[in-house]
Amino acid sequence: MTEPWAPHRRTTMFKWKSGAVLVAAALALAGCSGTGSGTASESGAAGGTLTWGAILPLSSFSAQNASWANESPYLQPVYDTLFQADPDGTPQPNIATQWEYNADRTVLDVTVRDDIKFTDGTSLDADAVTQNLLRFKEGTSPNANNLRNVEDVATIDTTHLEITLGAPDPALLTYLTQNAGLVESPAAFDSPNIETVPVGSGPYIFNADETVVGSSYVYDANPDYWNPDAQHYAKFIVNVYSDPTSLLNAIQGGQVNATTVLDNSSLPQMEAAGFTANSAETTWAGLLLSDVNGTLTPAMADVRVRQAINYAFDRDALLKAVLGEYGTATTQIFGPPSSSFDESLDDVYPYDPAKAKKLLAEAGYANGFTLTMPTAPVIPDSAFTLIASQLEAVGITVEYQAEADANAYISDLLQQKFSAAYFLLPSSLDNWQMSQAQIAAASNWNVFHIDDPKVEELISTIQNGDESAGESAGKELNAYIVDQAWFAPFYRQQTNFMTDANTKATVQVGNAVPYIWNVVPS
Repeated sequence: MTEPWAPHRRTTMFKWKSGAVLVAAALALAGCSGTGSGTASESGAAGGTLTWGAILPLSSFSAQNASWANESPYLQPVYDTLFQADPDGTPQPNIATQWEYNADRTVLDVTVRDDIKFTDGTSLDADAVTQNLLRFKEGTSPNANNLRNVEDVATIDTTHLEITLGAPDPALLTYLTQNAGLVESPAAFDSPNIETVPVGSGPYIFNADETVVGSSYVYDANPDYWNPDAQHYAKFIVNVYSDPTSLLNAIQGGQVNATTVLDNSSLPQMEAAGFTANSAETTWAGLLLSDVNGTLTPAMADVRVRQAINYAFDRDALLKAVLGEYGTATTQIFGPPSSSFDESLDDVYPYDPAKAKKLLAEAGYANGFTLTMPTAPVIPDSAFTLIASQLEAVGITVEYQAEADANAYISDLLQQKFSAAYFLLPSSLDNWQMSQAQIAAASNWNVFHIDDPKVEELISTIQNGDESAGESAGKELNAYIVDQAWFAPFYRQQTNFMTDANTKATVQVGNAVPYIWNVVPS
């Protein structure tokens, strides 16, 4: 039995390249540290070594507290997830073999395999899954809120469990392909080393002796793994590179086989070293115009002011200055392959300073107003200078407040200290996930938690309607958010994952990097 209900899934030139692409990692992931080491082995045949380049070290090995995105390559070697996502993001069997919702999609019955053991020798059964789901919901993972609709998880017998929801959650299965679905041995829950020594059932076993925490993480193939077809290497190594120069040196020195890229401007040099770019547009960059009710800045309550801000930006010039050819100018936060994406919404606000000034005058701000925004050391000063210059050209004076680091930048933004801020967020999620992360009144990145009845009604349809109704509501939501100018997107940023001549990869929809089983010998 398979799951019967599928989840919704110009002219002026500027210089702003150095370090610009670091913003995605620094803001979305709150910084990185460490350096990579070692030399990559030939990966042309199964049984060799894959050395993976990462842009930040692991936060925690504890399944309860685990992060995801760029940290997934540390966790997937040692843990299985309840479901597994294929490259387009569709949940597939993994630990779970069968699943079915009830009629109103508030109870999910799951059947799990009966032949999986953790590396400590204990059995992975339905109760182990139950315990992990409940622990994750109460843990400190940045994604713990993904299980907010889960009211209870009950073990029926050794191979069956039941998940009860307070309300339908169209993305639940997707969340259970990620960190919310990681299954750790319950025998390790009370271990004093739970944050640093993982005990899972995955295709590899963590090698603590060869690992240098914060720099290089080493895994050996699990000889008893239940799914040997997913084991492509005898050894899996993740090396950490904290800046574009160290990563480029590692590529040119043959120290990695596959790697995330910190700076797209280095792509020609990487390709000259024999690497291939595996590309996808996974994030949007631009301004959060969060203060929609004018709580801090009264002018922001007028939609004409927010629209004027959108007309003030020359997105084509911004794209060329920052990313060159590695992105697409846009005025919407939804990107392909989301069903809410609408190509016609990529150019709703063409560069038009005269129109921006006219809208400001109509809103009563012919003489402009002052907008305070944050800065952070990890983002080049030239970025903030460029944003300010385009806004000041239409009469909006920008005053910047310097933040100590990326963590302070994010913290103060979430504490509603700024009406607007430069940021990067995912663009390739499905309509439900995007709405819950960036639009809904309760979402983190609806910073002032604006409660718009039309927005909430459309989100409710996405949540409770059938797939067709949900897709229609998602498109309407996207158009409404663009019209109301809750954001001022600049472009969708191309993410590149590089592989050497002996390695090939398939990019993963909805994640910052490919999943490890889709990085294989060529």
